[in-house]
Amino acid sequence: MPPPADTSPDDTNLPEVEDEDDQDALADEWEAMVAGEDESDPAVMGDGAPSSRVLNQDEIDSLLGFDEDHDDSSERSGIQAILNSALVSYERLPMLEVVFDRLVRLMSTSLRNFTSDNVEVSLDNINSIRFGDYLNSIPLPAMLSVFKAEEWDNYGLITVDSALIYSIVDVLLGGRRGTAAMRIEGRPYTTIERSLVERMIHVMLADLSAAFEPLSPVNFRFDRLETNPRFATISRPSNAAIVAKLRIDMEDRGGRLELLIPYATLEPVRELLLQMFMGEKFGRDSIWETHLAEELWQTHVDMDAVLDEQTMRLNDVFNLRVGSRIMLNVTPNDLIELRCGEVPMYRGQVGRKGDHIAVRIDHQVPTKQRER
Repeated sequence: MPPPADTSPDDTNLPEVEDEDDQDALADEWEAMVAGEDESDPAVMGDGAPSSRVLNQDEIDSLLGFDEDHDDSSERSGIQAILNSALVSYERLPMLEVVFDRLVRLMSTSLRNFTSDNVEVSLDNINSIRFGDYLNSIPLPAMLSVFKAEEWDNYGLITVDSALIYSIVDVLLGGRRGTAAMRIEGRPYTTIERSLVERMIHVMLADLSAAFEPLSPVNFRFDRLETNPRFATISRPSNAAIVAKLRIDMEDRGGRLELLIPYATLEPVRELLLQMFMGEKFGRDSIWETHLAEELWQTHVDMDAVLDEQTMRLNDVFNLRVGSRIMLNVTPNDLIELRCGEVPMYRGQVGRKGDHIAVRIDHQVPTKQRER
């Protein structure tokens, strides 16, 4: 009987060992097969967790709002929209709108007298903007006038576009009506054009001072006239500013004029600009004024009857003791002075009425002597 076959493992019966490249290829094939099974059942992955998806760079840029293909300043999304909204969101100043409405009425009258023509001034809009963005948005050529608010110790800016410049020059130099002002390209503004525009700026600054007069007296002084926005930098580019856009029409001619006032310039009168407009009295409340006047008549004040005043040395004051006498330079027939605080009001003669000492008022102190 033949011996049983040996069942122990023999190296000769094992398959041939693959090299490292074959092993890597087999591992990649196995991973691809497992991934295919997972995609066939996307709801479950391993332990039941939902499958995750990796975003590419374009999707990340679109999510954050940095998509270059759709770079529109008016339509932003994501983090970029949050950042921009925080930079241009400023408080509303109700009284400033009233000031600009008053400015429009004053300019309509003053420019008619200035040009001897029919001028209509209208306010397009009032908005908030960063100063750097405004300088970049100015259409050139234009004239930029820098003015200073002397009481507030800060600056503002007036921008006159080319259409209004040539229209003002045409009107002031006797141009015919019915023909639009001709714009000449390729040359800088002449001295005559700059001088005429400067005269118009002076008229507008006088009206602007008059518009602020009921709220807070301020004098706007013309500083300089520039044609390059870089030389008209009156504030930091990131600072906030108010821009009022005005439209000036002279029959078939006209143009636009923009008034920029930084928030830093308006800071001294910020509390006044935050109040609400109450009727035609420019912020004054007649009901409160009447109530205050009525209450003032019921106010108690102290009146002092001054017999005499003396000037003494400090040494004599320290030497005063109980029983010391101070001699007054007044007689029973002399007039004494009645004062309210430090203000002299009346003069009269002292006497007695019953058990009380009384003063009979003989004279009233003039107002000029009270102010002294």
